[in-house]
Amino acid sequence: MVVRALSPRVHHEVGLAPREKFAPASPSDRGASGSTSAVAGLPQHGPDGGTMTVVSTASGLLAMLREQHPVLKLHALNNLNAFVDHFWPEVSTNISAIESLYEDETFDQRQLAALVASKVFYYLGELNDSLIYALGAGPLFDVTEESEYVQTLVAKCIDEYIFLSVKASETIEESPPLDPRLLAIVEKMLDKCMADGKFQQAVGIALECRRLDKLEEAITKSENIPSLLAYTLRLSQTFVTKREFRHAVLRLLVRIYQSQPCPDYLSICQCLMFLDDPSTVATTLDGLIKGDKFDALSAYQVAFDLFENEYQLFLLNVRDRLPDVRAPSSLDVAGSGAPAAIPVAIPAQPVTADADNGATADSGPTAMDTSDGEPSERTPLLAREPSPAPQGQPVHVVQPVRESPEPTVAAEDPESSELSTYAQRLTRLKGILSGETPINLTLQFLYSNNRSDLLILKTIKQTVELRNSVCHSATIYSNALMHAGTTVDTFLRDNLDWLSRATNWAKFSATAGLGVIHRGHLQQGRSLMAPYLPQNGTGGASPYSEGGALYALGLIHANHGEGIKQFLLESLKNTNNEVIQHGACLGLGLAALGTADEEIYEDVKNVLYTDSAVAGEAAGIAMGLLMVGTVSEKAGEMLAYAHETQHEKIIRGLALGIALVVYGQEEEADTLIEQMTRDQDPILRYGGMYALALAYRGTANNSAIRRLLHFAVSDVSDDVRRTAVLALGFVLCSEPEQTPRIVSLLSESYNAHVRYGAAMAVGISCAGTASSEAISLLEPLTSDAVDFVRQGALIAMAMVLMQTTEARDPHVGAFRRQLEKIILDKHEDTMSKMGAILAQGILDAGGRNVTIMLQSRSGHDRMTAVVGMAVFSQFWYWYPLLYFISLSFAPTAFIGLNHELRMPRFDFISDIRPSVFGYPPSIAPPTTTSAVKFPTAVLSTSARAKARQKKDAAGKGHVLGGSSPGHADVGSSAEVSGDFNETTSSGKDGTAMEVEAGPEKKPAEANTEVLSNPARVVPAQEKYIKFREYSRYMPVKRSRPSGFVMLKDLEPTEPEELVSTDTPISAGAPGTAPSAAAAAANAPPSGLGADDWDPPPPESFEYIP
Repeated sequence: MVVRALSPRVHHEVGLAPREKFAPASPSDRGASGSTSAVAGLPQHGPDGGTMTVVSTASGLLAMLREQHPVLKLHALNNLNAFVDHFWPEVSTNISAIESLYEDETFDQRQLAALVASKVFYYLGELNDSLIYALGAGPLFDVTEESEYVQTLVAKCIDEYIFLSVKASETIEESPPLDPRLLAIVEKMLDKCMADGKFQQAVGIALECRRLDKLEEAITKSENIPSLLAYTLRLSQTFVTKREFRHAVLRLLVRIYQSQPCPDYLSICQCLMFLDDPSTVATTLDGLIKGDKFDALSAYQVAFDLFENEYQLFLLNVRDRLPDVRAPSSLDVAGSGAPAAIPVAIPAQPVTADADNGATADSGPTAMDTSDGEPSERTPLLAREPSPAPQGQPVHVVQPVRESPEPTVAAEDPESSELSTYAQRLTRLKGILSGETPINLTLQFLYSNNRSDLLILKTIKQTVELRNSVCHSATIYSNALMHAGTTVDTFLRDNLDWLSRATNWAKFSATAGLGVIHRGHLQQGRSLMAPYLPQNGTGGASPYSEGGALYALGLIHANHGEGIKQFLLESLKNTNNEVIQHGACLGLGLAALGTADEEIYEDVKNVLYTDSAVAGEAAGIAMGLLMVGTVSEKAGEMLAYAHETQHEKIIRGLALGIALVVYGQEEEADTLIEQMTRDQDPILRYGGMYALALAYRGTANNSAIRRLLHFAVSDVSDDVRRTAVLALGFVLCSEPEQTPRIVSLLSESYNAHVRYGAAMAVGISCAGTASSEAISLLEPLTSDAVDFVRQGALIAMAMVLMQTTEARDPHVGAFRRQLEKIILDKHEDTMSKMGAILAQGILDAGGRNVTIMLQSRSGHDRMTAVVGMAVFSQFWYWYPLLYFISLSFAPTAFIGLNHELRMPRFDFISDIRPSVFGYPPSIAPPTTTSAVKFPTAVLSTSARAKARQKKDAAGKGHVLGGSSPGHADVGSSAEVSGDFNETTSSGKDGTAMEVEAGPEKKPAEANTEVLSNPARVVPAQEKYIKFREYSRYMPVKRSRPSGFVMLKDLEPTEPEELVSTDTPISAGAPGTAPSAAAAAANAPPSGLGADDWDPPPPESFEYIP
C-alpha cells in the first residue's frame, strides 16, 4: 500500500509546527492503553528480567470486533486505539467494522469507535473524514493533547469553522446553524490559548473565526491591554479583508480603548477616521483641549496624524463640528501660540486687491519670487523678452501671513492676550485640521532645506536639442518635480529665452509646472499665477497659458481648495475655449478633491456634455476627483455616457473617473467592476483595471490579485494587459516586498506592454524603499530592447531609489551615471531620453527632501497620494498629467512643535553614520581651464639648426666676456629661462609627486549624528532615531520619529529658546543692490546656482565668553 505523507496547513495563531516528515507517533503520544497479555508477539524483557510478549499484528484484535459480546469489542477498541499508529495499514482494511460500531446506536462505546476511525483516516490522509469522526468522539478527542494527530485535526477544525462562519456572514440567505461539536472544539482551543497566556494567538483565531465576543474576551483578559489593542488594530488593517467586518472590529476597539483608565486618543481617533465618524472625533478633540497642557498636546498630535491621511472631506467635517469661538481681530503668533505661519516678505508699499479677481494690482516681488531681482512676480515666465531688473526696490519687512482675509498685524497686538486658553487652543486645532499650519510648516522646511542641483538641469538643457519638443517639455517637467514645493523657480527665470520656445500644449505644461513648484503656497498662489490667468473683459492672452494657469492653481491648492474653488468655477463658466476648460476642470478636480460638491459636479458635467474631446477628457477625470470614494449613482451616469460618446479621449477620462469613484470601497465596488471588466470596449476594461486597483488599494486582497493576473495574461488588448500588471502596484502598496516576487515572471514576458506594467508596478509599490529585489528586477529592464519599456524602467527605478545615497546602496551611483549617459547620448531615442530626464527630476524631487508615500505613518492610505499616482500613470496618453505625481510626495522631515505650535531648539540622535542617510553630493561644476597645448612636431634639420645657433651664441658670449644682465640677448635669455623652467618645473613636479604619493588621511566618520529640530529624517532612518534621556523635550508619542511631533516640555518654568528658520526671502543690507540681495537669498546651499555665488554672511549670534 502506498501511503502519502501529510503536510497539513497549520495556523500560526495556534502555534502549531508543521510536520517535517511522516513518522509513527511515539508511545507517549498514544491514547489509552489496553491489555496485551492475550496477544502473542515480539519478545521483550520484562521487569523481572524475563521476557514478555508485545503486539506484532492486529489481526486478533480485529477478529474480536466481530464478536457478539460488547466487552470483547470494547477490549479490541481499547487496544486498537493504543496501537493504531503502528498498525493503521492493517486496521484500514477493516475500517468498515469500526464504522459500523460507531453507527450502532445500541453500542455504548460509540465515541471510542469514532476516535479509532478518526485516527485511521488521519493516517490515510483523509482529513475531512478524520475530522467528522473526531467530532463524533466527543470528550475523548482531547484538544490539550500534545500529539501531531490532535494538533493537525484542531487546525483542520479551525479551518472548517472559519470557512463556514465566513460563508454564513457573506450569504444573504439564512444559513443553517454550525455544528455545535465543531464550535465546542474551537472554543476549547481559544480557552486553552488564553489559559496559556498566548493572547495574540487567541486574537488571531478570533479574527479569523469572526468571533467578536472571543476577541473582546482575549483583549480584556490580557496582562498588557494597550499592546494587544495596538496589535489587534494592526491586524484589522492588514489581515481582515472584508470591509464590513473590519468596521465591526474597529467599533469594538474604540469601545475597549474608551473603557481604559488612560485612553489612547491617538488610536481612538484613527479608528474613528477609518469608520468615517467625524462627530465623535470632534467631540474627543474638544474634550482634550479643555484639559491640561498634555491633553492639548495630544489633541494637536491627533490632528496632525489625521492631516497626514489627507482626507479633506473628513478633516473639514471635523473642523466644522468643533464649537465656534469669538473670532479675534488679530492672532498673536508668538504670544498666543496661533498656528505657526511662514514669515513671508510683504512689500513695503501698500497692496491693493482687485475686488473681482483678488489678484494684487501693483505687487512687488514677494516671498516666493525667487528671481535674482529680474522679472517680478507678475512678469510672465513665458515672455519672450526678460523684463529688466526693477530699480529702487523697497526693503521688505518680514511678517507672518495668514489664510484669513483679516490683515496681518504685529506680534505685539494686545488684544490677543484677552483670548482664553480654550479659544487659543481651539484656534490652533482648527488651523491644523484646515491644513494651514502643517502646510506652512512644510513649505518653510522645503524652502530652507532645498538642496536641488541646478547644474543637473543646466546640463540637460544644454544637451537637449531645441527642435526636440518632447525632451524640451521633459526638462520643464523635471525642473518642476525637482523643485516641487520649494517655491524656487530660479531655473525658469534664468532661461526665459529657452522657455519661450514652448508653444501650444507645451506652453500649457510649462505654465502648469509653476503650480508644482509653488504647491502649498495658498496665501499667494493666485497672485503668483495672476499674469497668466484669464482676465474678464480682456483678450489677447494665449489660451494655453491661461488653461495651464488654472491647472496650476489646482496643483497649488490640491486637496485644500476652499479659497480657490469659486474662482476656478467662475473661470470655467465664463469660457467656451476647450483648452481653458481643460485646465479649469483639472484645477477644480484637484482643489475640490473628494468633497462631492454637487454644484461643481453639475458644471463639470455640462462641459462633458459638450462632447469636446479635449475638454471632455479633463471633465471625466475631474468628476472622478470630485466624487472620489463616494460610490454614488454618479458612476452609473458616467458609465452610460461613456457608452454613448464616440471620442476615445472622453471614454478614457470617464473610465479613470469611474475608477476614482469606487476608491477604497473593496467588495462594495465588485458589481461595477464586474460590469466594466466584461465590457466589449477595451478602454472601459482598461478603466476596470484601475477600478480594481483603487477599490482594493493597499489591501493585498488575494481575489483582486488573482483577477488582475488573469487579465494580465488573457486580455486581447495590450492596454488592458499593461494596466492590469501596473494595478498590482496599488493593491500591494502596503506589502512592497511581495510585488517583485509576484511580477517577476511578468517582467520577462514577450509582450513589451506587460514588461512596462511590471516595471511601473514595482516602482509604485516599492517607491522610496531601495528594495534590492525591486532593483534587481528593474535593472535588466532599463536596457530593454523596446524604448517605452526602458522609459518606464528608468522612471520606476528613480521612484524606488528616492532618498537613497550611494553609501546605503551602490546602485544609486551607477544609476545616476546611467541617466547622465542616456541624456548626453545624441543617438539615444527620444522615449528613453525623456524617461531619463524625468527620472532625474523624481530622484531629486522636492529639493531632495521628499519621497513617495502611499501610506501614512499610522498605516492609513494617503488618499491624495494614491489618487495622484493613479492619474500620473496616465501620462502614457497625456503628458500634462505627469504633474499629478507631486500629490504623492511627502516631506521626509522631523518637525517638533511645542504647545504654541512653535519649533523649540531640540536635539536628538541618529544612531548611524551621517553618510548613509545624508544628501547626495552635488555635481562638481566644470573647471574653466585653458586649452591643452599639444607637443609640436619638430624636424631633425630644424633641431640641428637651433642647436648650432645656440652653440654660436654661447661661443660669442664667451669671447666677449659675457653680457651684463641688463643687456642680455632677449632670445637667448628666453630660451635659457625656458630650459631652466622646464628643469625646475620638472623638479617641482617630481617633488610634488612625492608629496602626493602618500595618501591623504581623512578623518574617520562618526558613527552617530546629532540632528537639530527641524531635521531631515528619511523613512529608512526612522529606526535609528533616538531621543536623549535627559532632554528637556520629549515627544508625546515616543513611537513617532518623524513627521509633525508634539513635544512635551519637562522644564516649563525655564525660558524657551525657539528655532530661527530661514525666511523665503531676505532683505538686502542698506546700500546693497536688490538684485544682489535676491541672488544671495536664492542661491542654493550647494553653491551650484551660479558661478560667482558667494556664501551669505553667518546668522547673528550672541557671544558668550
